[in-house]
Amino acid sequence: MIPALKEWSAAVHALLDGRQTVLLRKGGIHEKRFAVTASRFLLFPTVAHSHAERVRAEHRDLLDAAAGDSTDDAITIRAGANVVAAIDVVHPHAIETIAPLHIWTSESVRADRLDFRPKHRLTVLVVQACPLVEPLRLVRAPEYGGCKSWVPLPVDPVWATPVHDDDYLRDVAATVRRAVA
Repeated sequence: MIPALKEWSAAVHALLDGRQTVLLRKGGIHEKRFAVTASRFLLFPTVAHSHAERVRAEHRDLLDAAAGDSTDDAITIRAGANVVAAIDVVHPHAIETIAPLHIWTSESVRADRLDFRPKHRLTVLVVQACPLVEPLRLVRAPEYGGCKSWVPLPVDPVWATPVHDDDYLRDVAATVRRAVA
């Protein structure tokens, strides 16, 4: 079993396109705090929050491409990620300075991440996205549901070359630390 982190479908496509290098996480409703449970994981696409108004205008083209990755019947796993850094946000007022590293609007970051469960600390994951050699299509199962961060998947896919190299992502992690840690 390989762990898969639930992430908005548009973000998965943004990671693969090189437009995004960070994930903003607080954890699921029943999780006391978000925790990184693996240094390498698949990206499990979700669409519950992928409304056009949450994505900055210049990235809305990703919504159509991502729409078919999470349906009532099936999901398509296109990518995995390696954790480069997990950085706790100590200075949430500075979160806007890392906006170039993700596709979300300032309003959606505030509402969906900062203001949602305000006593829970936000974590910025700097990740190295890797496409899968062959996307995996899985029938949706009840155990994939619920508001939780991680889903174990019974797959062992072949990973392709990462989107960004290690040096670039170390620089991204340093930028995030300077801004919010």
